[in-house]
Amino acid sequence: MPGEAKEKVCIIGSGNWGSAIAKIIGRNAAKQPDVDSEVRMWVFEEIVQGQRLTEIINTTHENVKYLPNIKLPENVVAVPDLLQSVEGATLLVFVIPHQFVKGVCEQLRGKIHPRARAISLIKGLDVTKAGVHLISELIRENLDVDVSVLMGANIANEVAMEQFCEATVGCRDKSNGEAFRKVLNTPYFRIAIIEDVAGVELCGALKNIVAIGAGMVDGLKFGENTKAAIIRIGLMEMRKFTKMHFEGVKDETFFESCGVADVITTCFGGRNRRVAEARVRTGKSFEVLEKEMLNGQKLQGTLTAKEVHQILAANGLVDE
Repeated sequence: MPGEAKEKVCIIGSGNWGSAIAKIIGRNAAKQPDVDSEVRMWVFEEIVQGQRLTEIINTTHENVKYLPNIKLPENVVAVPDLLQSVEGATLLVFVIPHQFVKGVCEQLRGKIHPRARAISLIKGLDVTKAGVHLISELIRENLDVDVSVLMGANIANEVAMEQFCEATVGCRDKSNGEAFRKVLNTPYFRIAIIEDVAGVELCGALKNIVAIGAGMVDGLKFGENTKAAIIRIGLMEMRKFTKMHFEGVKDETFFESCGVADVITTCFGGRNRRVAEARVRTGKSFEVLEKEMLNGQKLQGTLTAKEVHQILAANGLVDE
């Protein structure tokens, strides 16, 4: 509509997946007349090869640590100050490890644009004595904004290389889901929208546990039949856990990219499967392998498995 303020996007996080998403959003923002062309990306400042990572990104337009050899659009600006990065932003894209969400939200509370909406690309859960809490709920309650989620069969490096894939946006407000699809959808990154935040988000978190199992199958040198069984059982248990803890979860969500497709992809590729395989073959702990293999990235599946086990044990449901 004429006279309406432009949307402005901020990406909160700049790891492997955050940088791949920044490439997509930067290109789309540059082409959309109703979206500000500058896309700010919050970067947790690090020194890489003797330089600040933000300076490297802003001069070479490449995240040399987390997404090397992929050029980012020049309109993507790395910002080391969190509050400066979100200034004026109406679309907030959260893509940080889930254990850092509370701290980031505490810094942002009361400091974001009054028209802001958020989307979480974060795969994980917030577990308290009260039970399981979605990361999107944590963001919504802390910032008082509507929060959608994006999950799918999306290995970051493949997305960055523009290999075709799909993703699922789960939303409560369809217009907000459409606003995020506008800045995320491309011919090689196809977005579907479903009004099921809990189902989409829990698929994204729980599939990492299944991937740990798949990696152990590989480490033990079992075959494809065994892995297929782990995938099927894992998907059924994901569905059972999700429906047990959240009302209104849709069966069809598990057939979207966030469901069965993401489970398959993660069980054949991705960091959780790789590290679990190495755990079996080397005998090293997950903590040691995370440091050795992931270049500063976090292993999500082990933490989520621990959290889910706590929930099941507290409710006497481990044998279920």
